[in-house]
Amino acid sequence: MTTLDDLEVLHQCADYIAINKQYDLKINMNEKTDEVTVDKQLCHAFPELVDPKMVFGFRFVHRLDYATSGVLCVALTRVASAAMHKAFSKGEATKHYVALLHGHTDKEDMLIDAAVGRDSSVLDFHKMCTANHKECSNPRQARTVLVSLEHGFYDGRPASKVLLKPFTGRTHQLRVHCTHIGHRIIGDYMYSNRTDTEPHRMMLHALRLIVPLKKTPLDIASTDPFVSSVDPKWQTSHVLNTYKNSLENQDLASIKHIKLDS
Repeated sequence: MTTLDDLEVLHQCADYIAINKQYDLKINMNEKTDEVTVDKQLCHAFPELVDPKMVFGFRFVHRLDYATSGVLCVALTRVASAAMHKAFSKGEATKHYVALLHGHTDKEDMLIDAAVGRDSSVLDFHKMCTANHKECSNPRQARTVLVSLEHGFYDGRPASKVLLKPFTGRTHQLRVHCTHIGHRIIGDYMYSNRTDTEPHRMMLHALRLIVPLKKTPLDIASTDPFVSSVDPKWQTSHVLNTYKNSLENQDLASIKHIKLDS
């Protein structure tokens, strides 16, 4: 059970704090409850940095889904927050995720280019879909590069470990894109139509955040939780690529420069 003290700080400076957010943890919530959230953890750990002008004490400049773990950055000043928002809006921030997917991917790398919009057939919660879905509402262009890192088995079933690099920031983009190519993220309760309940978590982790800010350039990395020493249910059978090598692949790197329409 997550507590207020379960806060792993990855980076701290005068302008920003970055943490390794735990899975199944909300960033904040309007309801007054005893549920632990990221904002409560930060207020507990850094009471001297709480900004009383902010509803939740800190400026959250980007977000992660409740079920997603990994690098999450907050700004400590209004100027720092504006600089981060500008970098994100101009597409200058780079995010790298790792994930475990159902099945063995058949390509070492691919560009998933599929617009993402709201699934209007679902009324009781916020679910997204790709534009080819007949009930897709207001689809917007979305692009993700997927690099297959490892093939193996999770709890005895075929699985793949992949690196995901989104070049747009649509809601649930990575989860929808992986489902779209037929390799849903392991443990994704929503996009399995509430059937994938055996895993202890959804296997999506924000591994690294790079933001080339002029005053405070950020390059923040967390540790990869999808290794057998952490989760013995994941066993690698074949290494296809490494994280380091995938970053040195110039063909993939050049995709970053594709002009993206809104």
